[in-house]
Amino acid sequence: MKETIRKSIRITKYATRGENPNNWYVVDADGKVLGRLASEVAKRIRGKYNPHYTPNADLGDWVVVINADKVKVTGKRAELKDYKTHSRYPGGQKIKSYKEMLDKTPEKVIELAVKRMLPKTRLGDTLFHKLKVYKGSEHPHSAQKPVALNI
Repeated sequence: MKETIRKSIRITKYATRGENPNNWYVVDADGKVLGRLASEVAKRIRGKYNPHYTPNADLGDWVVVINADKVKVTGKRAELKDYKTHSRYPGGQKIKSYKEMLDKTPEKVIELAVKRMLPKTRLGDTLFHKLKVYKGSEHPHSAQKPVALNI
């Protein structure tokens, strides 16, 4: 009886970082909605599409986002959305609107949206480094031969 029970137990296989090939993808943000773009990029970086997905392992791909200055938001979000930072000193809060951020640093808008969708752990910090965002349509990662990803 005990032998039949032991034979029926499956051993779960956990994937490791070395088993994952480093794939590179390019995403064009021109005309895309910010939140939908960020959630798809976060899933790709996290590796949730992978059948060997393991929550505590880095199995994601590298993603290059181009045309960050042409991303859009829906509704009144452009007027209502604010980005808050605090220096941890009294009176150290700074608030920038979405329009200000898009004019000065459009890369930061996409980076913050994706970073806030990743885990808030050391794994999330490691995964965030797999995201490369550029303002225009040019990027320096052509040597990695990235594949275009339609979102």
